[in-house]
Amino acid sequence: MNTESPAYGCVALIGKYQSAEVAESLRTLAHWLRDAGREVLIEQASAEVMPDDRFESADFDALGRRAQLAVVVGGDGSLISAARKLAPFGVPLVGINQGRLGFLTDVARSSMLESLESLLRGDFRAERRVLMQAQVLREGRAVFSAFALNDVVISKGDLGRMIEFEVRVDGEFVYSQRSDGLIVATPTGSTAYSLSANGPIVHPSLGGMLIVPLCPHALSSRPIVLGDSAVLNVRLFSRHDARAHFDGQEHVNLQGDDVLRIERSPHQVTLLHPPGYSYFAMLREKLRWSEAPKEV
Repeated sequence: MNTESPAYGCVALIGKYQSAEVAESLRTLAHWLRDAGREVLIEQASAEVMPDDRFESADFDALGRRAQLAVVVGGDGSLISAARKLAPFGVPLVGINQGRLGFLTDVARSSMLESLESLLRGDFRAERRVLMQAQVLREGRAVFSAFALNDVVISKGDLGRMIEFEVRVDGEFVYSQRSDGLIVATPTGSTAYSLSANGPIVHPSLGGMLIVPLCPHALSSRPIVLGDSAVLNVRLFSRHDARAHFDGQEHVNLQGDDVLRIERSPHQVTLLHPPGYSYFAMLREKLRWSEAPKEV
């Protein structure tokens, strides 16, 4: 729990685009924050859903330079998108969920003003999450780069057949694999796509990366958890094409002999949780642990 009340003199508001419910929440938050004496910045695209309100809008670079706090209204995807763009600036984020409890957006819309009031008093829990950075190397030259908070996924392309690639960790050969692809996940992403591919749940306080095969053509292929400083290189074999996805929000087509290089980013994402937040309570809610069996 934080023991000092932060200033948060400038607060950025970011919302899912083209949503009347999000627009209403943004408008309520903006007026409440202004009445509380805070400078309010609306993310440029988010401002389009509330054109009648006279609040300053700004792009993500300006938000990163000026804001001390970012409030994201939407779901986990909206928060991940904002986190990837704001990570180089170190702006902490809090997520307002429009629907059910999210893995990352854990403040309910019905209690958002009470939660923000507590947060502005310094009554919150700050949690840092690992971020990955990835580069696509083609003939030794970087042709694409991106951050990932959840995962980087290498998948088969349009032909729909298995792909072949080799995996190296810190320059050491680990294995060659024929499969539908590979998930490289952070501990945050261990409860996302990786979980559906039988990857382990890794507590977000840990660093490192998970390597989780997608439908490998070998029964002995199993997930691997790498250390915090590991550098992962995945080289696509020359006769195959594939695609790399970053948090499901960006993608790039890969060519034969391309190398996807993934490592921990020097940047981190800071999430602010309301009083009473519990990671395991969130898991019980989302994964329905301890739920009573249904009667037949």
